[in-house]
Amino acid sequence: MNLRLVLSISKTHLLTRKKQSLIAALGVTFGIGTYIIMMGFMSGLNDLLDGLILNRTPHIHLYNEIRLSQQQPLDRANYGSKERFIHSVKPVQSQTRIHDALPLLHFLEKQPYSKGVTAQVRAQAFYLGGSIQLNGSIKGIDVMKEAELYSLSDYVVEGTCHSLASNENGILLGAGVAQKLSLRVGDVVQLSSTKGEILPLRIEGIFQSGLADIDNIQSYVNLKTAQRLMGEGRNFITDINIKLFDIERSPALAKDMEQLFHLRAIDIQQANAQFETGSSVRTLISYAVSITLLIVAGFGIYNILNMLIYEKMNDIAILKATGFSGRDVKYIFISQAVIIGLVGGIMGLMLGYAVSVLIDHTPFDTQALPTITTYPVVYDLKYYIIGIVFAMVATFLAGYLPSRRAERMDPVDIIRGQ
Repeated sequence: MNLRLVLSISKTHLLTRKKQSLIAALGVTFGIGTYIIMMGFMSGLNDLLDGLILNRTPHIHLYNEIRLSQQQPLDRANYGSKERFIHSVKPVQSQTRIHDALPLLHFLEKQPYSKGVTAQVRAQAFYLGGSIQLNGSIKGIDVMKEAELYSLSDYVVEGTCHSLASNENGILLGAGVAQKLSLRVGDVVQLSSTKGEILPLRIEGIFQSGLADIDNIQSYVNLKTAQRLMGEGRNFITDINIKLFDIERSPALAKDMEQLFHLRAIDIQQANAQFETGSSVRTLISYAVSITLLIVAGFGIYNILNMLIYEKMNDIAILKATGFSGRDVKYIFISQAVIIGLVGGIMGLMLGYAVSVLIDHTPFDTQALPTITTYPVVYDLKYYIIGIVFAMVATFLAGYLPSRRAERMDPVDIIRGQ
């Protein structure tokens, strides 16, 4: 077989039927391009939603949970066979603080699985604005660690996290609270603790998480500020958040920590089980639709090449009559299919990338996500590799099946039929 001659004949066949060749190539182009566009956009959307929840959720959350006593008084009493019942059992008296929190923090920070450990102080308070009093939830945090591990800066729409970190009398106010009280950066808001203490704080920034239930009540202050609001010392810690190097280890480590430290430990999979299920379903649907598009494109290529062989009956007869073997004829039509797949695949990659860039620069304005300015798109190399590989495999198979029939055709029968 002369490869150069086979390619020359294939080129001639494709160029003499430019319209059909172009349609076959465009079938590959739009199939591959649509696959890349859909996967890039859906992956970007999933990453955006994952970021809203998972990026700011600790992999393991430790806190002291108020719970019922494991052994009730009735369990310790012996009444013989006579039954007794106790109604409305109250939980054992306990504190919200974590006992020996500072040594526990140092211990967790030294563990090889810990990427970062942060302490928090949760406090209930009231925002005071003239005659208005709003219920609020205050979180005392290590501001810079929170920004590093949980992307807090991404949700600050006014001011900066650095300003809050450098001012112990500052506050990062929720956007909903700021709107209701007509406050802006630089103003002073008064907080009233549940104990009646009033603490004036300067607004160093305004954050908007995209979740109205959070933005309407929650604010961030420095750890020491929250401890001062609660009237407690520096060892008063209500929550410990842990970020791991390997998120898959969170369920097992949370279970071990709960038994070891006698604290409630919630892992990220348990805290966001419904969200992760939704993300998995969206990804599955994206792959299913994309694969369907590729398969439809493959059938289109097969139909076009199949019709092309019927139209080339005379050429097949002439080739075989002049000494070309059935294998040579098969290679001619396979090479045509591969050329169509290569050209269409490259154009599909270019189309997919161009439209993805266009989507990536399309304005996306929403009040719920003020830090997101354009539609999210992921430019993952694997999508482009999958696209071009599928184009080559699909066109090869689409050309191989009809070419086998051309290989077995008898030139005498073709001429007689003509």
